[in-house]
Amino acid sequence: MFHSQVVRQRTPPSLATAVQEEFLLVDLQSLDVIVEQPAELISQLRRELGEKIRPEFLGAQIRTATAFHDDMASLREETAELRHHLARIAGRFDLAPMAAGTHPFADWHRQRQTRDGRQHAMALELRDLSRRLLTCGMQVKVMVEEPDLRIDLMNQVSYFVPHILALSTSSPFWLSANTGLKSYRISAFSELPRTGLPDLFDSWADFEAHTAVLIQAGLIEDISSLWWDLRPSSRDDALEMRVADACTRIEDSIAIAALYRCLLRYLYRLRQKNQRWRSYARMLINENRWRAQCYGTDAGLVDLGTGEIRPYKQLLPEMLAMLAEDAEALGCEMELDTCAKILNRGTSAHLQIGAFTAATRSGRSEQDAWLEVVRLLLDMTLSG
Repeated sequence: MFHSQVVRQRTPPSLATAVQEEFLLVDLQSLDVIVEQPAELISQLRRELGEKIRPEFLGAQIRTATAFHDDMASLREETAELRHHLARIAGRFDLAPMAAGTHPFADWHRQRQTRDGRQHAMALELRDLSRRLLTCGMQVKVMVEEPDLRIDLMNQVSYFVPHILALSTSSPFWLSANTGLKSYRISAFSELPRTGLPDLFDSWADFEAHTAVLIQAGLIEDISSLWWDLRPSSRDDALEMRVADACTRIEDSIAIAALYRCLLRYLYRLRQKNQRWRSYARMLINENRWRAQCYGTDAGLVDLGTGEIRPYKQLLPEMLAMLAEDAEALGCEMELDTCAKILNRGTSAHLQIGAFTAATRSGRSEQDAWLEVVRLLLDMTLSG
């Protein structure tokens, strides 16, 4: 899976890690999403949480953002604190945050965009597609201070985008229907421009030269409008993973963040040994990305080294074994154990489908079954 290259990196990346989580705000009476955020809710969130709360595109969405952490325990603590503070303040307005890629029955046609000026500019560009973005994801930023290294690692870690997506899936339902996909969010989001896998770039200068064309033409303001599965952060010297669905359980969010962090350290170690992960055509990685979106962890991905489909239940343990040294060095052993736990108990998508199926088989109506799914998600958002 890897080949030799001659390169040395003098200063290793710090790999400090931050997590951004997107939530849907749910009305505790109807269990539907709200259409517009109460102005006083935003004021109170900003007063108490400051820049750790950020506006999202639609009125039903809100996002939290942690600081960068060198250890996973402190990252987990802040992530949990932000969820609980958000729930506490939202509860004053009879609302609650829900962590999932989509809401089971919410109607995107009713949504209104937030009053944020930058989001309004996006709405003008995206037109009616903007209201279809009633989805939530998770972004993980890992500090890679040297720009050329950031691009090199982005090129290599793209191979693992499908593996990460499969483990995070939490959006099987859309508009009161089982879509048959474990991550319908990816389908909705892919309607936007500048999404999907990033291109391959030779260097930071090469990346800047390409993005400068879009900036100079007035098509984008800066690289924050590149909504790829992976991208260099526009705010920090970090490499940002954006493909994951919003994770319902806190432990799943931190586990996937740790998995991504360990992958970057592993690829950096290869580089220090004058090796690198082999590059594959985007058409091949996209095939695995589709399989992850459709089946989650249930089926398999193509081993691009052998050209054979292999069950995800074989691929993940092999990947975790490959990353054992990095997990130990970064103190991520517990989090990678949780990745194996997700595989055994199922992702949020599995749990949602199970809750809906159990409710309908017990004789309850479909509407009652959708409500049961929302109750499960609200509970797990804070307790999981």
